Amino acid sequence: MKEKIHSKFTSLFGEGGVFYAAAGRINLIGEHTDYNGGYVFPGAIDKGIMAEIKPNGTDKVRLFAIDRDEFAEFSLAEDALPGQHWPRYIYGVCREIEKRGGKVAGFDAVFAGDVPLGAGLSSSAALESCFAYALNDLNGNGMDLFTLARIGQSTEHNYCGVKCGIMDQFASCFGKAGQLIRLNCKTLEYQYFPFNPEGYKLVLLDTCVKHLLADSAYNKRRESCERAAAAIRENHPEVEFLSDAKRVWLDEVRDRIPEEDFIRAEYVIGEVQRVLDVCDALDRGDYETVGEMMYQTHFGLSRLYEVSCPELDFLARLARKMDVTGSRVMGGGFGGCTINLVKDELYDSFVAAAAEQYKEKFGHELKVYDVVISDGARKL
Repeated sequence: MKEKIHSKFTSLFGEGGVFYAAAGRINLIGEHTDYNGGYVFPGAIDKGIMAEIKPNGTDKVRLFAIDRDEFAEFSLAEDALPGQHWPRYIYGVCREIEKRGGKVAGFDAVFAGDVPLGAGLSSSAALESCFAYALNDLNGNGMDLFTLARIGQSTEHNYCGVKCGIMDQFASCFGKAGQLIRLNCKTLEYQYFPFNPEGYKLVLLDTCVKHLLADSAYNKRRESCERAAAAIRENHPEVEFLSDAKRVWLDEVRDRIPEEDFIRAEYVIGEVQRVLDVCDALDRGDYETVGEMMYQTHFGLSRLYEVSCPELDFLARLARKMDVTGSRVMGGGFGGCTINLVKDELYDSFVAAAAEQYKEKFGHELKVYDVVISDGARKL
């Protein structure tokens, strides 16, 4: 990829560019906990966005996206939002840096990526983090990684119409090889945990489906959690988010909230604890417990939170049947990927069986992505 980028860069802009990269991410466990003030547990992966960039001495930005085979040019002015959608991610990064008192001079860039699109691996966060890191470095702004992550999140909010949390950009900026990050979404405190599963592989199985319920269902579940937290707060005023609540406190209000709200909250409170249990297991090098927690999360997302779908449930059941260590839906649900922790000796047979049986049942291919926990945003 680097050679392809450099070849295109020199043909368009000459020599003298500097390479930067940022990563996509997985989330091992901790799903639908972010907006409930709980923990998430992401890591940067060995797939991301790479760019060659150099200042051009003007107030213009000139970009070429190799994967789209498209060129874009825009001014850095406040009212110069590009008409094309993809350049808005980079325009937004430029504007958000300047809003925070940083400098951005005009530049030329060519970029490409190997993050599978639509698989829930946060290609947009990788793009934002790559350019935020690069422009911070090239312009000597001295912003820290947390500010760069916030710049990416604000770009999504203000220029791309996505009201996302901080997890994706945080993982893309803060990622370290062989380390997962436990991020407290309430306090934004974080801690690294070792993830070096010798004898195991992490593999994503992409259902290649996305059911249309996702957006409206997401909002309904968020509202359920907020109602449950409000009911608990009447007895326990210290409960700001559902993640602050103890399981027994939820039982106290069971007769005061709809059953649907109760089971949504039951999942979230259990998931917050599972993240902590996985962290303890990783400290012991106990990957079997990590895998069992993944299965419990899938059960909760399927039966209590009801954000799974037949394709995801089929893959998780197959994983359990074939003695795969851990498997669960990753992301918002209603399609996308399962994330699987697989022993090396089972890997080939599991992937082959999943591909064959999935196509036989659903009539189309799934996609397979091996992932390794890797470094986040960086200069190459």
